[in-house]
Amino acid sequence: MSLGRILILDDEEKMAALIARSLVRSGYMADARTNAEQALEDLKREKYDVLVTDLRMPGLDGLEVLTRAKKLDSEIEVILMTAYASVETVREAMKRGAVDYLEKPISAEDQLKPLLERLLKGNESREEKKAPARQEAPARKSTPRADDSDEPVDFHGILCKSGPMQEIYRKAVKVAKTNASVLLRGESGTGKEVVADLIQKNSNRAAKPYVKINCGALPENLLESELFGHVKGSFTGAVSDRDGMFLTANGGTILLDEIGEVSPALQVKLLRILQQGELNRVGESQTRKVDVRVIAATNRPLEKMIETGLFRQDLYYRLNVVPLVLPPLRDRKEDLEPLVQYFAEKFGEGRPVTFLPDAWDAIKGYSWPGNIRELENAVEHALVLGNAAGVRLDDLPAAVQQFSVLTPLKTGNLSSVVGHASLEEIEKNCLLQALEKTRGNRTRAARILNITRRTLGYRLRKYGLEEEINRRFFSAPGD
Repeated sequence: MSLGRILILDDEEKMAALIARSLVRSGYMADARTNAEQALEDLKREKYDVLVTDLRMPGLDGLEVLTRAKKLDSEIEVILMTAYASVETVREAMKRGAVDYLEKPISAEDQLKPLLERLLKGNESREEKKAPARQEAPARKSTPRADDSDEPVDFHGILCKSGPMQEIYRKAVKVAKTNASVLLRGESGTGKEVVADLIQKNSNRAAKPYVKINCGALPENLLESELFGHVKGSFTGAVSDRDGMFLTANGGTILLDEIGEVSPALQVKLLRILQQGELNRVGESQTRKVDVRVIAATNRPLEKMIETGLFRQDLYYRLNVVPLVLPPLRDRKEDLEPLVQYFAEKFGEGRPVTFLPDAWDAIKGYSWPGNIRELENAVEHALVLGNAAGVRLDDLPAAVQQFSVLTPLKTGNLSSVVGHASLEEIEKNCLLQALEKTRGNRTRAARILNITRRTLGYRLRKYGLEEEINRRFFSAPGD
């Protein structure tokens, strides 16, 4: 049974064909077209569930195709692909009835398929709706994957909902059983140390020493001594012999945080340890053998540093045996709830903590440039100022407060957030502003936005706003 019938329109033939093939492999019926007029002719003859069209094409552009497609078939859902997304484009696309947009280059696997699944969930394709019903053998019940659930998954005490993070944790547990070097990449505050701890706890070296060092926190001469040790008199202040971090961690694991801050001179010594398992303490000629599993972490672009001579390519390959790239918190906002709950329990001193809707609204709307570390500080800040009635919007840090989607509704000034809000945040504001004007009447709100009621419902589900809308406009639950 087909999951749905999809028409792909892109003037780049390879791109259109690639997307179509990927959808067909997943169970969709998909056709690829490179000419807008040809695609519209197909829509006249055939029934499609979804049209996925590029925005910029020779001849008719995506917005015009969208308009004509809706005239030919008011029920078809249209998704725009664009490398030139802007607030004006999104508003115009919504006004003409687009259900969603994707910024190019797109991944059919990671972006388009999840979108289609949400959009067509529970729907048969139109061709199958017309087909006579037939008896089928009951399907064998399968056990759902952990990431198919709305519940957070517990990875040895770490809770997360987002698929990408669940995959990273699964890989971390798998690689833990080996001695392979791991390179953790990601912005500051994304939880690289947490993943390193997960690897160490699940490794065969869990009972052995585990040493962490921030390579960017010390000047080069002190960092060398901290890493490799020194002998008495090797430099001013070396009043006695001392083993460094690698000798201390012998048999166990070492986390080299901010590895991109290490100087080229020290990189040579690190490479020697990784290749030969040997080191010399500062001021000592004796070579010592060490057996240490290395986990490195960085937020710097090591590939660019290699090009400029700031980072050794051979060391990079030795560290990058298993790379794990952590996405920023703004790209996995489904993890906000379990993280906030975790930090609330940590700082709540045993008392139950409730975040009121306006506070949750701001937490979800903020982009969290400082990632999980900033979120942790914000929750602690809120709990210090909050009370038994719950954490309010005013209890959050000022930077977070201004991203409440209630703010433009109260002020009537959407432009006040456009300058620093993402396209998704602006789109959420448009939806809420329309519903505020109609006091929750979805039919009238959809009319204001010039979209179908079904599209409005889909967008509310996409952004997790249905519960908020029901709470705010409970006086009209049947609308």
